[in-house]
Formats: sequence, structure tokens, C-alpha cells
Amino acid sequence: MSVVRHSTCPLCEAMCGILVTTDTDRREVLGVRPDPDDPLSRGGICPKAFALPELHDDPDRLRTPVVRVGDRWEPRGWDDALDFAAQGLHDVQTKHGRDTVASYLGNPNVHNYGAVLFAPAFTRMLSKTRFSATSLDQLPHQFVAWQMFGHQLMLPIPDIDRTDLLLVVGANPVASGGSLMTAPDVRKRLKAIQGRGGRVEVVDPRRTETSRVADAHHFVRPGTDAAWLAAVLHTLFAHEEAGVGRLADHVVGLETLRAAVEPWTPERAAELCGIEASELRGLAGRLAAAETAVVYGRMGVSTHPFGAVCQWLVNAINLVTGNIDRPGGALFTTPAVDILRAPPSIGLAAGSISRRTTRVRSRPAVLGEYPAATMAEEMDTDGDDRVRGLVTVAGNPVLSAPNGRRIEAALGGLDFQVAIDPYINETTRQADVILPPVSPLERGQYDLVFHALSVRNTAKWNEPVLAFPEGGRHDWQILHSLETRLGALRSDGLAARAERWIRGRLGPETIVDLGLRLSGRKLSVAKLKQSPSGVDLGPLEPTLPKRLPNGRIDVAPELLVADLKRLDALEATADVVLISRRQDRDCNSWMHNLPTLMRGKDRCTLLVHSTDAARIGVATGDRAVLTSRVGEVSAPVEVTDDVMPGVVCLPHGWGHGREGTRMSVAAEHPGVSVNDLTDELRIDELTGNAAFAVPVRIAAAP
Repeated sequence: MSVVRHSTCPLCEAMCGILVTTDTDRREVLGVRPDPDDPLSRGGICPKAFALPELHDDPDRLRTPVVRVGDRWEPRGWDDALDFAAQGLHDVQTKHGRDTVASYLGNPNVHNYGAVLFAPAFTRMLSKTRFSATSLDQLPHQFVAWQMFGHQLMLPIPDIDRTDLLLVVGANPVASGGSLMTAPDVRKRLKAIQGRGGRVEVVDPRRTETSRVADAHHFVRPGTDAAWLAAVLHTLFAHEEAGVGRLADHVVGLETLRAAVEPWTPERAAELCGIEASELRGLAGRLAAAETAVVYGRMGVSTHPFGAVCQWLVNAINLVTGNIDRPGGALFTTPAVDILRAPPSIGLAAGSISRRTTRVRSRPAVLGEYPAATMAEEMDTDGDDRVRGLVTVAGNPVLSAPNGRRIEAALGGLDFQVAIDPYINETTRQADVILPPVSPLERGQYDLVFHALSVRNTAKWNEPVLAFPEGGRHDWQILHSLETRLGALRSDGLAARAERWIRGRLGPETIVDLGLRLSGRKLSVAKLKQSPSGVDLGPLEPTLPKRLPNGRIDVAPELLVADLKRLDALEATADVVLISRRQDRDCNSWMHNLPTLMRGKDRCTLLVHSTDAARIGVATGDRAVLTSRVGEVSAPVEVTDDVMPGVVCLPHGWGHGREGTRMSVAAEHPGVSVNDLTDELRIDELTGNAAFAVPVRIAAAP
């Protein structure tokens, strides 16, 4: 019998509503189509959703735990595998110290409410040596939110459905679905801005899919964004066009900000960034003159040597043009389950910079974790207290973190590695035990994170599309079982055991239900089940100053003002710079194992500007060799003027040619890993976030 079930695609941040047709007798997915009644996605969908049936049925996906025995994998029962994993981790910690076992959380965890609610408790209990994809991605956003607004989750969301001017900086929301700005069907939303007489502009070293929809595109030299953003602020102040409107009584540091950007004239910035001074003045003038406007900066200015400074300046521009907490500007969400107010056991602290540091580079833990760019050296640098054990949860740092080859070699030197993952991939292939969770179609879902980042307030509960498989385990059950076993081996105290027992008895659905009931909106899981397409809670609305944890906005935090001074040493360079790119059929590396997403021509190509191609003597279809401080790769060339001269571009997430993986489709389309070239020593000095744009040498392949 065929049944249509409502769900949400979990493969990127867009939260597109989908309708999944299943054969309940055979537990088979027959098809996926968009849900026109979803109040957020409104019938929008991208190619990734259509691959969900292939993900569920993928013969390479693990269904039961496997343990390494020599050079082969041996299936094990859940109790045996969990006991083996817990004992192995405990043995390393008993012999070498608790913090010699580290954890790494990949970004798929935030697409899974069970992992969101149970992974933090597990990693805190495991050790203080914590890494995650946060410091490969959005750590500067969260750091700046803490410094300016009082909490790392106080992230201003662009109100693109009502703005008159959207300036997109280092972002490609048409391909990403609006990262840190959950906005399904972005292309239609951008067209709607233009349809109501508004304007979209993009600043990026590449002419992206978003640029092609925009009214204007401005090339910018990678790594120089902080200079031109400071110049825009300088211009706003110079022409007395800066004003914070009704928030004036709650804003501190405006004169300090004015003084900090005073040296950054458009002429000075133009020498570095490649945008003419007149263009910079024009940008500033349009932002000041627009009835409503918002600047949206993302990966290109987050994974940056001045990542935190860039995100601070983006927020500052929005603030001094009167567009923070204003319809059509940047507002703060009021999600039905408010993770900003979550208890510490399952939530995130407001923010911190720890006194504890990494061994090798003495990098502090920022917002509770060490920089992922330091992970390899913490494993492979000799010392009694080096990292000797690792737990990865839905993460593949060999392909996602800088200098993946060094991480790959360091993993081989560990005493014990546990992976919670459905695939034997480039990272998990070196684990001692792999614990695979059920597929996304076999679990319920409430998007705790992305409802808090959405361009509209909605709430939606997803029932599992398919029945829970016999012998399966949810991610949260695996995490909780490991935590419980480790606690028993350590003889944890009564309070810790009681807290774990209560959390396990409640489970994620009950915790979400409690959050909904406390929201004041008369919602519950039961009520959301009655509206399977989701509930519309309305557009984003002004919430300040009430929502500010400290009652104020610091527009010139001391740490950020001080870090801006590093920009004085920035010089124009003739180096060729490598950047990465997002594609609409990609998000994470395991998506390359889904046939629907791999159809068509080779997508792992090196974009090279025509003048650079002529200089080194290559044409489209030839191969070029790229060399950086850490490695060398050879990739097929695609000559295009969609990148600026002196910039080359590879997509991220590829590099499936390593031996020992079990991802057959990906192995047929290996590509090369951009992170075999990116440099772990290139970071944002303030936060430790990886800076992925890297100088390279380029030559025609022999």
C-alpha cells in the first residue's frame, strides 16, 4: 500500500518541505516531491531532496556496527560494539589522561534534533579536548554575536522577504539555501526583491549562481574584505549617514567604532581589495539611501584571516544604517523552541574564551572548543599528553579540514578511534569501531537550529517516513549508550548518573515537547502532528532591547577593535589565491555517493581566469598542477571569466581516491580535495577559525 508522508529534507539548511510516497508493505520509498503547503519553503525544493531514497537504500550504508579485525571489518551486535567502544576509550584515558581522547562533531549533527540534544552532554563528559566543524565554518559569526549582543546564538537574520536592498558578501545562497539564513527557494525570494523595485548586489571573487540573479556583482580580492567593509563604514560616518535609530539608548561604542574605521578610506581599501573607491562609495550611498537594507556575509568572510572582524563590520554596517532589529533589515528570530534559553545541559553557554589552550600552538578554546585547524598537530606532535583517541560524530575532517593529508596520517597514529557514522569514508576507514545510526527517513525530526536561523518564524514536527528498523539505533541512543557505559567504567557520582538517566528516559521528543509548551504559543508536539506541513508563526519582528541578554549592544567590542589593527599590515599581493565553491547538488562529502547527485559532467574542475590560463598555457579540459605550502594536486581546468584574474577555484568535499573506503559511487568520481592544499596554519587569529583561501602556484600539468 502506498502512503504519502510529510517531511523536511535534512540535507542542507533550507528545511524544504517534502512529500514522500512510500510502499509500507515493502518499506520502500517510491518518490519525493515538494510540499506546496509548507509555510517556509512554499513548494521550493532543490536536487538534493530527490536523492533521499538513494541515501536510504544505499548498499554502501552501514546498518549494523562493524569492528576492525586486522585489515577487515567484522559485524558486531550493538551491545558488544558499544562495550568495545567504551572500553577502548576508557583504556586510553586511564593510561594517558582524560583529555588525550578528543571529539569531533561534523555539521550533519545540527540537522538531527537527537544529536543536537545529546551530543553536547556526551562530548563534555568525554573530555575537554573538543573540536567541531564550527571552527571550519561559522565560529566568527557566533563569536561576534556574543561580543556584540551578549550570546553566541544572537545571530541577526536578514529579512530578505521585506528588504529593499540586499548586499551579499562572500555567500552563495542560491546554491546553499541560505547558510545561517534558512531561506528555501532563495532564487524566487531574490527575484521577489527585484519585483518590488528593490536591488540585489553581490561582492565575491567568483561570479556565483547568486551573482547571476543579482543586479550587480563586484569582484574582490580574497582575504581583503575587512578593508572594504571598513571603508564602507568610514564613508557612512564621513557623510554623517550613520545612525542607530530607536536603539540609540541601548548602543555603546559608536564613537569608538567611528575612530577605528577612520583610517580606512575607500582609496586605501581599493589598493588592497580590487574594488574601485567610487564603487565603495556607491555601495555605502545605496545602503544609506535605501528605505530598508541588509548586508549578509557568510563563508567567504567567515573562513577568512579576519573572519571575526568581517562579521563584526557586517553587523556594524547594518546597525549604523538603522537596519538592525528592523523589518527589511536584520532581525532576531523567536523560535517556538528557544535554544537561546536552553539549559546548560543541552544548550550552549553565552560565550567564552578559555584559559586552557592547545599543546602545540597554545590556541585557546573559543566558545567551548579548540580550533579544528589544530587537530592534526595535537595528534601527531610527540608528548605524553598528545591526543591518542578520537570520537567522530557525522564528521569527515580528512576532506573537510585544512591539510587533510596531515589529518589522515595523524589518524593512523591513534591508539583508538570510534566513529558514529553510516559510511566507511576517508576518516572512518581508520576507526577501530563504527556505530551507524538509522537513516534520516527512519527518525522523527524537529529543526532546533534552523528554526532559530530562519527568515520566517515557523514550527514543524516530522514523523518518521519509514518504520524504525529492527536492530537499528538513533544517533542520540548511540551517544547516550556510550555516555552511560563510560560513566559506569569511571564510577561516576550519583548526580551525573541521575541526570543521564532522566535525559535518557525523556528522550529528544519529550524534551522538544517541553520546549514547545514553555514557548507561550500553546504549542506541543501533539499539536504540530496535526499540521504536518508546519505551522506559520509569522514574519520576523523587532525584539530589542527585550531579547538582549545584557540589555545593550556593544558596537565596538574591545577584542574586535584591537584585532582590526592587524589589518594595517595587509599588503597587496600578486599571489594566485585558491578559493573553494559550493554546488547545489553538494553539501557534505557523502552526498557524492548518491547516483542522482553525480549525474552529468565532471563537477570537480579548477576554474581559471582566461588571462591566467593563457599565461600558463592551459585550455578547458587540460590539467593544471596546484602547489601550496602543504601539498600538491592536479585537476582538470575550466577556463572562465567567472573568477577574477589571480584567483582559482575548486569545489569542496571531493577527494575520494583514498584506499579503504566503501563508497562505490564516490570512488568512481574521486575528484581532488581542496583541503589537500589548504593550510592549517592560516587561521583567523582572534577565533582560530580556519582561513581556507590560500596562496598557490599554478602550472600546466606535464
